Amino acid sequence: MQLSKSEEELMNVLWKQKKAFMKDLLDAYDDPKPATTTIATLLKRMTDKGFVAYHNLGRSREYYPLVKKKDYFSKHVNGLIKNFFNDSASQFASFFTQETALTKEELEDLKALIEKEIKNR
Repeated sequence: MQLSKSEEELMNVLWKQKKAFMKDLLDAYDDPKPATTTIATLLKRMTDKGFVAYHNLGRSREYYPLVKKKDYFSKHVNGLIKNFFNDSASQFASFFTQETALTKEELEDLKALIEKEIKNR
């Protein structure tokens, strides 16, 4: 299951804060802030999808993520590779290195990461 763009934005806030009340979530947004009802709707959808849970504390709810950021994006990237690059990490890497504005230094860093990973296997 995936999150919409607005759900991902809210999820990023939760991943950063680890636990948050509605006020904390709203405070994380720049002006103009979304309506409380908008955030509540997003939280309900994210709870239904199994990404978020909450504890009732009096009349308030303290929300927290059920899914780790790394796990979510790992599945997301693997799905992207499968669906758009014929399940080929090489095609993805080729596209990524050719179609992004990586500097020579960033490419060298990427090369070092790959070489390190090769040594570890």
